[in-house]
Amino acid sequence: MAATPGEPAVPAPRPAVLVLGIGNVLWADEGFGVRAVEALHQRWQLPPGVAVVDGGTQGLYLLEHVCSASHVIVLDAIDYKLAPGTLRVFRDGDVPVWADTMMSLHQATFQELLSLARLRGRFPERITLIGVQPQVLDDLGGSLGDLVRGRIDEAVVLAVKELADWGVEALPRTGPPAEALSPGALALAAYEGERPAADSACRIGDARFLNQVHGQPLPQEHA
Repeated sequence: MAATPGEPAVPAPRPAVLVLGIGNVLWADEGFGVRAVEALHQRWQLPPGVAVVDGGTQGLYLLEHVCSASHVIVLDAIDYKLAPGTLRVFRDGDVPVWADTMMSLHQATFQELLSLARLRGRFPERITLIGVQPQVLDDLGGSLGDLVRGRIDEAVVLAVKELADWGVEALPRTGPPAEALSPGALALAAYEGERPAADSACRIGDARFLNQVHGQPLPQEHA
C-alpha cells in the first residue's frame, strides 16, 4: 500500500527466513550441512526473523519449521554422482528434483517433508539448496574429510549472498555467539578432539550389532 503524501513509507515486512542444515555428523561427510550452519552461526549475526537451525536427521519433525518460513536455505550433502567436493546451488523449482536424488534416509525424509508442505499449501515462497558431493561416508564417528571440509567457507559465503539477495543483511560477528547452535559434545572442536582411537571404537558400525549379525562372539570390552 502506498504511503500518504507527507507520511513516511511503511517498510515491507521482513520475510520469515529459515537457514537449515541437515545431515548426520556421525557419518563423516554426511554431516556437511550441520557443520555449514554451525560455521554460519559462529561467523555471522543475523537479524530477528531469521532462524538458523541444526536439523540433523530430524526429517519430518522439521515440517513446522519449513512451513512457518517464507524463505528457506537448506545446506546438505547430496549424492549428485559428480566429483567429490563439487558444490552446487539449486533454487525454487529445481530443489525438489535434486532432493529426490537419495543419498541417505534423512534426504528421503526431507523430500517427503517438502511434499507435505506443498500439500498443506505452506510451501516456502523461495527455497535454495546448497549441496556438496560427499567423498567419505563409511567412517562411523568420523568428521568431515579434508575435501568436503574445504567447501564449508564457500557454502557459508553462498548462504550469506542468498540472504542478501532476499534483503536480509548478515553482519560479521565481533565475538562468539551467546548460544551455541549444537550441543557441546557435538560441536566440531569437541567432537573431533574427543573421538576415540580406531582400536577402541569401530569405524564401520556398532561392534555389538555387527557381531550379532555375523554370528561372532561379542568382544569382552563391548559386553
